[in-house]
Amino acid sequence: MNRLKHTAQNFSLDSLKGMQSVRATFTLPKKTINLLSAVANQLGVKQKSIFDHLVENKHMLHEVADEAQKNRKVAGKRRQKTFVLSRNSLISLDAVAREYHLPRDVLVEFSIKRLLPVIDAEKKRHINRKTLLKEMEIYEDQGRKMLDQALTLMGKDDPVYHKLQYVLSLYKKNMDQLKETIERGKCMEEFQ
Repeated sequence: MNRLKHTAQNFSLDSLKGMQSVRATFTLPKKTINLLSAVANQLGVKQKSIFDHLVENKHMLHEVADEAQKNRKVAGKRRQKTFVLSRNSLISLDAVAREYHLPRDVLVEFSIKRLLPVIDAEKKRHINRKTLLKEMEIYEDQGRKMLDQALTLMGKDDPVYHKLQYVLSLYKKNMDQLKETIERGKCMEEFQ
């Protein structure tokens, strides 16, 4: 019973409302929109979760606002994009935008740009995966030759042939999964 009472005290109606999802439209450079999408896709995390992480923390948002004021450049072509975010994130964004006399769009743009180190690290891993896949393809080719040799030497009904066939099928399955990961990561290749 005390546990329930303690839990009820920790949750207020306002804190629950703050977690509600809302939609907000921002005008951002296409590359910024793609950056958020690429990170979400690569990490397997919802864009809303990343967006909330970037803008809900007021301290972090103040750092972004300071950076935006110092380095504010008008980016080229922009387009509207509607995001789902928590009500708390939107409230934080609005408050800091008013405090620094900055458009919300600029705060959002600079917040998303903070993901560049994440995409850089993932890009390096992506390049390494591609290198490993090439090596794996060489080993797969050698395995196929070994399987053909086993077929010639021992026949299709031999247990060694079946074991090699099984090992190669597992290897191919894992290579296919790696190829899917690499395909998902192609969206990162555009970021410099």
